[in-house]
Amino acid sequence: MSTAPALARIVLLLNGRRDPRRHRRYPVSLDVTYKLFRNGRIERLGSGQTLDVSSGGACFECADPFPPASVIELTINWPCMLEGVCPLKLVMRGRVVRVEGQRIAVEAEHHEFRTAGIRPSHAHPPTAKHRTLLG
Repeated sequence: MSTAPALARIVLLLNGRRDPRRHRRYPVSLDVTYKLFRNGRIERLGSGQTLDVSSGGACFECADPFPPASVIELTINWPCMLEGVCPLKLVMRGRVVRVEGQRIAVEAEHHEFRTAGIRPSHAHPPTAKHRTLLG
């Protein structure tokens, strides 16, 4: 029985340098805040910068030490606004899966976008209705 087909696949993988992860990562630096939980209670709050983000998790840098396997919630300030006026935040809950110095890798168990209030795009003059109320 020949091992040539298996060896050929390994060579192809090494030459192609495929990323074995299930989710494509996007290298992006965004502000992130986190809540670290222990026994269902918030143990620590902090902030940092993302290094990359995917639908399966995120990697970020912060100065605080992290215990592996911690339950964590990340809130990432998203760079795009909803309909050009409403800031978005990506909220991701999961576990710390890797700690390498100041780099923290989180595997997401749940993620969702949330709105963060509406920013006025420009000042509107008062309408006739508002003018009567204002005097």
